Amino acid sequence: MDLEFFNSSSSSSSSDSEFLFDSDDEAYFEDRTRPKNQNYFETVARYNDLEFLEHFRVRRHIANNLTIHFEASPEFNDTTGGHGKIPAYNQILIFLWFAGYQTASFRDVADRFRITISSLFRVVRRLTHVISRMASTIITWPNEEEKQETRNFFQMKGFSNVIGAIDGSHIRIDKPSSDPDSYYNRKKYFSIHMQAVCDHRNKIRSIFIGFPGSVHDARVFRRSPLATNLGILCQENVILGDSAYPCLRNLITPFKDNGRLSRQQINFNKTLSSCRYVIEHCFGLLKQKFRQLYHCKLRKIEHIVHFIRACCVLHNLAIDDEFQIIIENEDEINNGDDIQLDDDNAEGDVPEGATYRNYLMQTMFP
Repeated sequence: MDLEFFNSSSSSSSSDSEFLFDSDDEAYFEDRTRPKNQNYFETVARYNDLEFLEHFRVRRHIANNLTIHFEASPEFNDTTGGHGKIPAYNQILIFLWFAGYQTASFRDVADRFRITISSLFRVVRRLTHVISRMASTIITWPNEEEKQETRNFFQMKGFSNVIGAIDGSHIRIDKPSSDPDSYYNRKKYFSIHMQAVCDHRNKIRSIFIGFPGSVHDARVFRRSPLATNLGILCQENVILGDSAYPCLRNLITPFKDNGRLSRQQINFNKTLSSCRYVIEHCFGLLKQKFRQLYHCKLRKIEHIVHFIRACCVLHNLAIDDEFQIIIENEDEINNGDDIQLDDDNAEGDVPEGATYRNYLMQTMFP
């Protein structure tokens, strides 16, 4: 099931320069003389496995598999530009580096790999769409065996029948040219909203990307295919959310703290919060590995959505590889950027959800 706000079509009438930044910027950069750097691709070939992982955020065999996939795609046959075709493996390395480093400017990336800015445009554009399309097979709802593994994990933490956790994350962007006010969120910056569900391994199981940053988590959820199909997907299971979401039969949220919570309710909320942490950790890992997501510099909203989606695909490939990059700064894993400031826009609980939450509480804390 494709839980995506925008479709996965790779076609676009926009120019390469519009993909990253304005054409005037491109002219400025292309007129500059590029310094003569050493051939970085030769340096990469000498990296050991850990060095490769640290620089490119995934292990070498994943880059090799991405290369095979890319070579079979129609985008690889796009030979526009006068600088010759860059080998597929080199394009994969360029894209991974671009996605993994927030502080590197477009000029820095182009210089490192000894390519022009326009070539960088084309590489990022092509691979954004190629990798984004992989989401249909890489970002999937868990099968029965996977659900059981997740249930077992949360059962040990005190919660029964949990197969995931849901939350929203904000991807900072530059001020959009169209309808900027709708993208200005309550944290006072421009952003695109990303809704995700993850399992106990921090693997992303559902994504819904594209709403402007001013839209509340509850409204995004209500408009998502996940909300429509939640009962079918979960059946007797549940996912956990924070108080921004309505309490439903298959989406369990904390009791609203009105200052008069019982001891049972307080303990229930604490247990739920400790279990729901997996989704916050998932977002932190995603942004720590692919640091462009801290502030995405791409221009058009549709391209940004595909880029976020591509990074989620790479995140899952790394999770399945079961060999994670060493985290550079653990404090950045949960920096609070995605915490709702208040629940003024949260939707009310439905009776069936409230009844099942009470049942769970009585079972967990008799």
